[in-house]
Amino acid sequence: MSLIQANGLSKSFGANDIFGDLSLSIPQRARIGLVGANGVGKTTLVRILLGLEEPSAGEVQRARGLRMGYLPQQAHLDSPLTLWQECRTVFDELLALQDELRRMEGQLSQQPELLETYGRLQETFERRGGYTYEVRIRQTLTGLGFSTHDFERPLMQLSGGQRTRAALARLLLGEHDVLFLDEPTNHLDTSAVEWLEAYLADWPGAALIISHDRYFLDRVVGEIWEMTPMLETYRGNYTAYLAQRAERYARRIEEYEAQRALVEKEQDYIRRNLAGQNSRQAQGRRKRLDRMLAEAQQTPPPQPRRLHLRLEPVSRSGDLVLQTHGLVVGYEVQQPLFEVPDLVLRRGECAAIWGPNGAGKTTFLKTLLGQVPPLRGELSLGAGLKIGYFAQAHESLNPAHSLLEEILATAPQLTPAEGRALLARFLFSGEDVFQSVQSLSGGERSRLALACLSLQGANLLLLDEPTNHLDLPAQETLQAMLAEYRGTILLVSHDRYLLDALATQIWEVRPHARQLRIFEGTYSEYRQALESAAAVLPSSAAAPVRPATPSVRPAGKTNKERQRIAQRQALEAQISAQEAELARLSGLLEHPPADAARVLALSQAYQQAQQALEQSLEAWMQLAEETSDEHP
Repeated sequence: MSLIQANGLSKSFGANDIFGDLSLSIPQRARIGLVGANGVGKTTLVRILLGLEEPSAGEVQRARGLRMGYLPQQAHLDSPLTLWQECRTVFDELLALQDELRRMEGQLSQQPELLETYGRLQETFERRGGYTYEVRIRQTLTGLGFSTHDFERPLMQLSGGQRTRAALARLLLGEHDVLFLDEPTNHLDTSAVEWLEAYLADWPGAALIISHDRYFLDRVVGEIWEMTPMLETYRGNYTAYLAQRAERYARRIEEYEAQRALVEKEQDYIRRNLAGQNSRQAQGRRKRLDRMLAEAQQTPPPQPRRLHLRLEPVSRSGDLVLQTHGLVVGYEVQQPLFEVPDLVLRRGECAAIWGPNGAGKTTFLKTLLGQVPPLRGELSLGAGLKIGYFAQAHESLNPAHSLLEEILATAPQLTPAEGRALLARFLFSGEDVFQSVQSLSGGERSRLALACLSLQGANLLLLDEPTNHLDLPAQETLQAMLAEYRGTILLVSHDRYLLDALATQIWEVRPHARQLRIFEGTYSEYRQALESAAAVLPSSAAAPVRPATPSVRPAGKTNKERQRIAQRQALEAQISAQEAELARLSGLLEHPPADAARVLALSQAYQQAQQALEQSLEAWMQLAEETSDEHP
């Protein structure tokens, strides 16, 4: 059964046609990724499906009583409430029911005839999560990266990114049949994205997701809709979509070439025989050809505009590119960001610097560039290096320049015509080249910065979040070019898909331990090592735990470590017993006894058991985090 059905949708703004004649269906439990170049109309389509905008043509049919939730790309909660209070408003009806149950509890001893009504209301209260809503709020906020200290902070004191995460938390806590999520991983760190992936995997409703996070799409969706601005459907995740798209394009090329060959053959026969003995046959063939072309004329399959990026080192560097000894990175001697183990980076490798926001990854790059002096230790760069730096904030771009001026300043040997030709390969054409840098969007600034980088002929690339703000076609092009690049790459990125394709080793920054850890291997191997390390920890649906970083541990354990292990084992046994007791009380409350006093006692016991379990789970999570920090 379809939750939403749309037929013949078109949208125009004045004389500008955004898309036309789209038909689609969103079934129950669907996980759909909506992809396409920036500006193709993805957000507009979502708003039409939600009923927030009207189509220029076509209709949308929604299932009766359909509950829809929407996270816009720029979502902010503006409320005088605290973060916890705002999330609690999702359960206002449930809280009113809780108040009614408490009121009735005080009347049961004098009015036993209320027992049946009380039991029915209590069953509804439990079925809708009345005994677990606070746990759900805590899980959701923690999963999305909020600390317990943030729970009581007023929303107006939170940053824009935090308020976007708060809006996502509030949305996930609601009761919806279908979710529309526009770039939901914006403002989330990696652990929060992974939590969201796990949440959506278990969520029973449907979801339509706009995202430039290819790894997220790979792990979450089972179908891809590509807007070109036509709508094409592909079964499977993002990687499956790439393969199917290539196959579909190749098949269309073959069909087009076959029809073109047939048309040329028939036209040649008609020309040679129209005035001769076979003129009647030629005339018949011409009629059949005209009819075929009128009914099913093939056209060359369209190719979307893509970057034409070429990264070519002008010279070969030495085999040893980077070496450190006793290096400490940061700005204050008393509070360094992290220590770097003695490391070696060789020519042709791609090292990915991985870690949470604010851990010091960009500072590390600037230390390698000599822009930030090391607090201690030494680093040496190899011979014959020509370094190209892509800054996350694009601070190397001059905001007062036009695009053409910026290109010519980077490569003075180019003529204006050559500069314009280069900009055209990065999708800047016509009068676009005279725009000022400061007027560009984030994606346009990224494309301009890549254009400048392509002119430098670097054999060592330091890339700080190079896929930020790029749409999917541009990300695909950049990844393909970096895979073919013959130099060395040091990459800072949260783009797990890019890391999975390129990285030969992972350098993980552990801010709590103030250390950099090196993992020799690909990102997939790194994730497998994390999952293996996490497998030794007990799983709990009520309290998901972030996996610890794989590392070689000494066989012997200190007294403190042994105490931690004993405390953890005791807590695990306690949690198991509390969960069993909670299940027992829940079973009794599903079929309440006739004695009103007994029902009241069971209800109170359930609430006490629930609170005790929450405290145990919180203690276990705190212990796990402390252990992880001590052994990064």
